[in-house]
Amino acid sequence: MESGPLALGLARVGDRWSLLIVDALLARPLKYGELSTAVEGIAPNILASRLRQLERDGLVVSRVYSERPVRMAYELTETGRGLAGALSLLADWGARANGQPAAQFHDACGGEVEQRLWCRTCERVLDDGDLHHFDEV
Repeated sequence: MESGPLALGLARVGDRWSLLIVDALLARPLKYGELSTAVEGIAPNILASRLRQLERDGLVVSRVYSERPVRMAYELTETGRGLAGALSLLADWGARANGQPAAQFHDACGGEVEQRLWCRTCERVLDDGDLHHFDEV
């Protein structure tokens, strides 16, 4: 079984529904019905299953907002919010791969925003040739 960083990440959120749920929760906590509407096409049993799994994996927490009947609201943990950049990159790639404009534009000038990898230590923009994973050292 593969245990590199990408495989470990995919094991936690590697299906489309989980990623769409996380994306919907990036803006704010949502109630179950709001999530069902926000994640278009998801079946109720799949939504419930993915929410339980995301909670077990520490990406989502649920909060009771009604005791009778018991109703829950869901929000991302700090770990779950950490997926924002990856989802933005994936959405940007998906748009470009389908001939659509990138999803984000700079408010000040209207220019298209491009995300790049940045080294915090040497303060440089990186390309693919500059990268390796910790398990490749």
